[in-house]
Amino acid sequence: MNIALAKSPVERTQGDLFAAASGRLPGQGVVADVRKAAFDEFAALGLPHRRIEEWKYTDLRALLREVAPLAPSPDQAALDLAAKAIAALELNDTIKLVLVDGAFIPALSDHGAAEAGLTIRVLKDILDNADVKSRADLLRTTVASDATILLNTALATDGVIVDVADGVVLSKPVHIVHVATGSNVSAVTRSLIKIGQNARVSLVENFVAADGAAAYQAHDSVVVSIGDGAQLQHVRLVEDSPDAANLTTGIFSLGANAMLNFFNLTNGAEVSRYQGFVTFTGEGGSLSTNGVDLLRATEHGDTTLVIDHAVPNCSSREEFRAVLDERAHAVFQGRIIVRPDAQHTDGKMMSRSLLLSDDAAVDNKPELEIFADDVVCGHGATTGALDDSLLFYLRARGLPEKEAQALLIQAFVGEIVESIVDDTLREWVVSAVERWLAARTA
Repeated sequence: MNIALAKSPVERTQGDLFAAASGRLPGQGVVADVRKAAFDEFAALGLPHRRIEEWKYTDLRALLREVAPLAPSPDQAALDLAAKAIAALELNDTIKLVLVDGAFIPALSDHGAAEAGLTIRVLKDILDNADVKSRADLLRTTVASDATILLNTALATDGVIVDVADGVVLSKPVHIVHVATGSNVSAVTRSLIKIGQNARVSLVENFVAADGAAAYQAHDSVVVSIGDGAQLQHVRLVEDSPDAANLTTGIFSLGANAMLNFFNLTNGAEVSRYQGFVTFTGEGGSLSTNGVDLLRATEHGDTTLVIDHAVPNCSSREEFRAVLDERAHAVFQGRIIVRPDAQHTDGKMMSRSLLLSDDAAVDNKPELEIFADDVVCGHGATTGALDDSLLFYLRARGLPEKEAQALLIQAFVGEIVESIVDDTLREWVVSAVERWLAARTA
């Protein structure tokens, strides 16, 4: 039985959101029709709430309340703030693609120096080009749309389209940087990555706040196609303002013998949710997806993954860890689906949480949906506090309590950070962990 919930006065005002955003939305004709249909469906659903199973632990009606209006196109003052934020990043020697308040900024990006076999286009330009007959397909997805995906389809202002040709091995990571400069506004972006057969790519995503940015919302989606025999290492770092919201959807398809190594670190944003949908479309695919949430105060971090083993002889490994201080709340939801024909599937997931406060909380919901009979699948979850005996050992050797805790936390997190293959990217993530620990011990 479907339950229709009455919308609050706040939600009813969302009907004005699409009309107010029309000046920033690229694309006419069929593109505008796709946007309008998506927004109408979003308006009918409203923000996700606890009566929707997939959002049971992340009630956006309570946590987010409303979708902020779209940020205006960045002016020179905003670009200057963004340039300072980018200069502070510790990751150099990458192909930077910069989105400021939802707009691609060529002057801050390196797309002009792209390597051979790498093509970079701007989503806004394609959507505005009426000669591209399939441009509306860039706003469609292959997964069942929930309210946040519909919202992204309706309001995406810009993004990047990255194509890597067959057999290309990129010498530098592609680095998508999202910079927020405004307050109480939304940036809605969508990027599409296509990796050709036997290509090798490193992809980095970064979410940062410029000085003065507060209470903003980042609504992002990334659609990635990995060709047969291709390899992708994807590292994602969220360091948003502590009062911001970050809602991101990742949609991946893996071809035959393709490999995806994914790592996510969240240590910012008052409300964050990363939902990933991974589908194996060819035999022999391999997935390793790992992540760490470092949360404090009243921060709420949600990681939701759906791994669809649609073909035989594929393997997936998921391991996520959360460190929660004060009244922080973490959510991990993992679903492994094994289709009837997906024999010889090997899928496992594990979630481990470290509670530093009696007021911190974590919810774990692992799910296995297995419709084949020759598989190896399993899941597990643990939750606990720091080991008192180890703390005593360190304290007895003269370490202050906060520093002793920091060493144990770093060991707990470091084990999963080691899953990052690239040394430079691993050290970059370690630096972010150290910043969080330094702020906690200050």
